[in-house]
Amino acid sequence: RGLMSEIDVLKLNLKGSASSKRKQPLSAVVLISGGGSNLQALIDQTQQGLLNLKIRAVISNRPDVQGLKRARRAGIAALTIDHRGFFSRAEFEAALAQAIDDCDAQLIILAGFMRVLGTDFVNRYPGRMINLHPSLLPKYPGLHTYRRALEAGDSEHGASIHFVTAELDGGPVIAQARIPIHATDDEHSLQQRLSPVEHRLLVAVVGYLATGRLSCHNGRVCLDSNALSQPLELVNEQDLALSTSHAATEQRQP
Repeated sequence: RGLMSEIDVLKLNLKGSASSKRKQPLSAVVLISGGGSNLQALIDQTQQGLLNLKIRAVISNRPDVQGLKRARRAGIAALTIDHRGFFSRAEFEAALAQAIDDCDAQLIILAGFMRVLGTDFVNRYPGRMINLHPSLLPKYPGLHTYRRALEAGDSEHGASIHFVTAELDGGPVIAQARIPIHATDDEHSLQQRLSPVEHRLLVAVVGYLATGRLSCHNGRVCLDSNALSQPLELVNEQDLALSTSHAATEQRQP
C-alpha cells in the first residue's frame, strides 16, 4: 500500500467483527483501580455480540471497587492484587504478571489503572498493552489533566489511547477523541462530558485490535501493516478516521 493522502474513514463495523481477520475472540485482561465505567462499555459491547473480545479477568489493585462488582455481574473473574500488601513494586508487579499470564491474555487493557508500571513489567508485554489517558497526548501526561487544560486556557480537551511503554503516558498514540471546552466548564463538568466519549474511543480501538488490523511495530502504530504518521481520530459514534490535516500512512519497512 502506498501513501494515502485523502481522508480514510475506517468504519469499525463491529457487527461484522466475527468475519474479520481474527476468527477467535481476542483474549484480554482489564486492569482497573476504581469504578470501571470503561470496563462496562467493553462488557456491554461484548455481551451484545458487537465486539470480538473475551475478557478473561478483571484485576484491581484496590479491593471492593465498583469495577470488580461489574465484572462479577458479567460472570468475569474478578481479582484483587492490592499493591499495599507487597514490600516492593517489583513484588507487586511479579504477582500481577503471574495473574495476567495465568489468563493467557493476548491484550492487557489499562482502563483507569492508577499505578505506574515499571520497565521490566512493561517490556514483558511489548505491543500487547494499551492505556486510556484523559488528555490529548503528548499534552498533560500524568494526573490532573482536566485542571491543567482549564488552567492553560485550552479550547479543547480529550482522551488518548496508546500502547504502553516504559515512559509514563509516552507510548505510541493509537487514537484520540476531542471535545470543546466551554467557558462554564470546571473539572467535574469537563470530566463528565468526556467520559462517554472515552467509552466510545476505547470500544473503537479494542474493536480494531480484535480484528488484527491494528498493531505496534518498531515503536509505530500500524494499520493493515502501514505505519501511521498521526493518531487516528474518533468520528461519529464508533468510527475511526485519519485526520484531514494528517491523513497519511507510510508503507511499513520489512
